[in-house]
Amino acid sequence: MNHDSGLILEVSQRLGEFSLEADLTLPGRGVTALFGASGSGKTSLLRLIAGLDRPDRGRISLDGELLVDTATRRFVPAHRRRLGVVFQEARLFPHYRVRGNLAYGMPAHMASRFEAVVGLLGIDHLLARYPATLSGGEARRVAIGRALLSDPRLLLMDEPLTGLDGARKRELLRYIQRLADEVDIPIVYVSHEPAELVEIADTLILMEQGRVRAQGKLDALMERCDLADALGGFDAAMPLEASVQAHDGAYGLTRLGLDDGQVLIVPGMTAPLGQRVRLRVPVREVALACAPSAELSYRNQLVTVIEQAWVPPGDATTMELRLRLGSQMLGARLTRKSYDELGLAVGQEVTALVRAVAFAPRDA
Repeated sequence: MNHDSGLILEVSQRLGEFSLEADLTLPGRGVTALFGASGSGKTSLLRLIAGLDRPDRGRISLDGELLVDTATRRFVPAHRRRLGVVFQEARLFPHYRVRGNLAYGMPAHMASRFEAVVGLLGIDHLLARYPATLSGGEARRVAIGRALLSDPRLLLMDEPLTGLDGARKRELLRYIQRLADEVDIPIVYVSHEPAELVEIADTLILMEQGRVRAQGKLDALMERCDLADALGGFDAAMPLEASVQAHDGAYGLTRLGLDDGQVLIVPGMTAPLGQRVRLRVPVREVALACAPSAELSYRNQLVTVIEQAWVPPGDATTMELRLRLGSQMLGARLTRKSYDELGLAVGQEVTALVRAVAFAPRDA
């Protein structure tokens, strides 16, 4: 597969009063998130990629192969595109056991990969069961396995966590993270949940009212103050990468090193020493002080510099901050009153106080 070509599309489509216009180049590796509010056009765009709908005008190509060209009336049907699609509902065949569902549509050369895919998704113990006996999270994992065993060159996932409770959602997200790290297939992941995209995405496409408002590396877009409201509001979180330095078994903690030499203490992880990990730090879990202090309960006190500060639209009482931490960023939110009383300003050095429990790791 040519990882450099990826997915290229330039399409327009009208559905009643709704119109979709998109001009995108998606990378040939990693996870690209299509993010936006309900009705922004995410699923419509996914259906065009999958071949379930046709654009009114435009072109779509994957790895150099032209899938759609309305000018020449070229349209490769869905079943010939070699794409794996995972919908919000598992859509399993009720009269087949899990093994039969996984094998449905599987080409002969993928038989040797069957056990590896089953093991990756943790569904070994489900093979003899029928779909009606599966939990929502188990059924979604089986659906993902069936998509992988079709030998796709691109995996499309349409809000796969929708409808799951917190524990099942967290479990399935961990399996999708493993999938993203271990399977050499690019993934397009549709979601309207900021916490999901921070955990899983490498690249972000921000959709609004059928248009692409922004696209690029997730970390870079999360740093943009003009996108802060669209990318999560109160539940926003900033990605952070670090390396595992040591484990403290007595207290159940792990010591992580940041690229600027500072240290984070987080709940105990199983990652080996030296491994790079990605963390998510919710904005609401970051407090500020003018200087470090040994008299505070916060064990993570990071020296940062205020890179940006602004009043978000529609909330005159709040200040949003972006804090420079070496080559990375943290986000913080405080009242305008606190900002003024502390005498804070852009360019000033401040101490970011971060709760250890705010971290949710993902392999970098």
